[in-house]
Amino acid sequence: MNKKTFARCAAASVSAVFLFVLAFLLTELYVPASISRKSEKIRVEIPSGTSTRKIASILKKSELIRSENFFYVSSKFPFVFGRKTPYLLKSGVYELSPNMTVSQILSELESGHQEYIKTVLPEGLTVSKIAEILDEEGVCKKQDFMLASRNYSLLKKYQIPAANMEGFLFPDTYFFTPGMKAEEVIEMMVNNFFKKIESIPEFSGKSVSEYYSTIILASVVEREYRVAREAPLIASVFKNRIEQNIGLYSCATIEYIITEILGRPHPDVITYDDLKIDSPYNTYKWAGLPPSPISNPGIVALKAAANPPKTDYYYFTLNDEMNGTHTFSKSFSSHSKAGIQFKTKKAASSK
Repeated sequence: MNKKTFARCAAASVSAVFLFVLAFLLTELYVPASISRKSEKIRVEIPSGTSTRKIASILKKSELIRSENFFYVSSKFPFVFGRKTPYLLKSGVYELSPNMTVSQILSELESGHQEYIKTVLPEGLTVSKIAEILDEEGVCKKQDFMLASRNYSLLKKYQIPAANMEGFLFPDTYFFTPGMKAEEVIEMMVNNFFKKIESIPEFSGKSVSEYYSTIILASVVEREYRVAREAPLIASVFKNRIEQNIGLYSCATIEYIITEILGRPHPDVITYDDLKIDSPYNTYKWAGLPPSPISNPGIVALKAAANPPKTDYYYFTLNDEMNGTHTFSKSFSSHSKAGIQFKTKKAASSK
């Protein structure tokens, strides 16, 4: 074989190798790991601090990529593919498909677009009820959330003068990620609380200890009102009774004792025997506010408790279960005529 023939053969071999390598690279980068499972979605969790090699291993085990090494090289040295900088992969929870190419997967993990759980937490729930919802929706475990709500370091951080976060978990629509740390969920909700009360002048410039009693009052108002316009009037009734050292006579506090302290099912009706339960939360036995919040109030109840109107009302009773409206009275005789009903907010709303 002469030199020219050898050179041509060598050039052809190099070209063939180059084309093979190029085809391999393009296939690995742009051809999905599988085209037979187009509609399948695979949940992939990338914990915080996970290395690129570990991410590649996770993806390989999930059958989302063919080669861990190729994924790593593509992430760190993508210059051959026309990209100037390495991919910066972010932790989180993603829904990926075997139909995605390595290029698409890299872009998705760099974007940080995660799978979120939209969670609606209505006004008036207790910590335990919130924990149940979060557990059911896969955000975090109930027990973990309950423990986090009593975390001394978190309570100290927010200067909350209580044994748990009851009253400070603001009801709202949240977008959580699956498997979040319970402490992160707590902080998200408490931060939201402090942000929302910025719109209430009565809280401005005050420490939590200075307005803690207002939070307690709001938590009771939240469990009593059904029509927003009546929340301030209910707050005024309780304020008047507190000033006269009269018990609040709130059925909501009895409900709290039954469900949260005694662990019994939610009652349809509060009985006279229930009113005799010996507990500091029993506002039929003791004057003043209960020791701590009995629910997590929303902005309506918080505003009502922070600035209740001046009235001479001392009583209120439900007069329309369908519409949830109350009759407000100045005297017990008028209150009696209106018809005393020991029904809870939940029981009446379920009619």
